[in-house]
Amino acid sequence: MTTGSDGLHGKPEDDSEGASPDTGAEGRVYKDSGVQVAAQVAEDKVAGADGKPEFGSRAPMFVKRYRPLHLTWQIGVFLVGVAIIVAGIAMLVLPGPGWVAIFLGLAVLGTEFVWAQRVLRWSKQQAARAASRAMDPRTRRRNLVFLIVGLLLAGGGVAIYLSQYGPHLP
Repeated sequence: MTTGSDGLHGKPEDDSEGASPDTGAEGRVYKDSGVQVAAQVAEDKVAGADGKPEFGSRAPMFVKRYRPLHLTWQIGVFLVGVAIIVAGIAMLVLPGPGWVAIFLGLAVLGTEFVWAQRVLRWSKQQAARAASRAMDPRTRRRNLVFLIVGLLLAGGGVAIYLSQYGPHLP
């Protein structure tokens, strides 16, 4: 890429690449109040399997184009995500799917914030690791032994209670 007339912003070297002078090499428009600005290079470099950036904002391009609108978008996403997480924390002690809501709130925050994307990725890795450990035959056998011992202890406790107090509740 060569520098533009202002010496700061890149423009495609050749229009045959399919990009106009107002777009980057990938065909995306980067403008801020009518002035062309540099692309978010770190966001474009790290791409997932589907070609989308793995980390970074997933806001629509028209929102990213203007900083005040993008900041408003981020505040809105933050408030919605935190509200869902707070509701999920409340549902841990109240009836409801608490963990599902917490992970949903992290997913909402992850659409805009890299730290939330990393926390969500770490959580998925830990869940996958726990699932693989739970499927280990030795772990399953140990858990089955704990279940049987726990049921025997509970049955013994019920038997002792019934022998002392009878089948009537106090």
